[in-house]
Amino acid sequence: MIAKLKGKIEYLKNNYAVVDVNNIGYKVYLSAYTFGKVAGMPEVDLFIHTYVREDTLALYGFLTQEELEMFELLISISGIGPKAGMGILSIATPKTIRTAILNEDPSILTKVSGIGKKTAERVILELQNKVADLTTSEKDEVSVDADALEALISMGYTITEARDALKAVPKDVKDVGQRVKEALKVLGKR
Repeated sequence: MIAKLKGKIEYLKNNYAVVDVNNIGYKVYLSAYTFGKVAGMPEVDLFIHTYVREDTLALYGFLTQEELEMFELLISISGIGPKAGMGILSIATPKTIRTAILNEDPSILTKVSGIGKKTAERVILELQNKVADLTTSEKDEVSVDADALEALISMGYTITEARDALKAVPKDVKDVGQRVKEALKVLGKR
């Protein structure tokens, strides 16, 4: 099994990259978030999930171990395949997904094409115990960022732009409205 790839990006297209590792090109599927992050990079270091079925052998790449672990948790649920798992990670960070699961909020999950309310509720039910190890302060912090992220997206910013802007906001700003204002200032400077 391939667990990690480090190499030069040969090219990016739609939802995948071809990564050259010692003159061998690996086609690696990426979430929209990861795709946006690696777009300007000449070289990448990706955590890999090797997906093997009777008629399929595919590689899914992630920038962090946390993303990989969330992807693997998601696809462990019956009815959630790699495409849906990547779709979920394209619209929300692993922390935001954890918060949604812990708060029993299926709204983030149902934004993904192919995931209905019943499937989202099953994901929440099956993963609640597996993601319950977050501390309360982390839950609150993630919830504030999730609300701020959603507000910025509703204003027309892409997920990547909104996430990057929120990362630039100091952690001591706890109010959702203030975080959005500070993120807008960051976005205005670009």
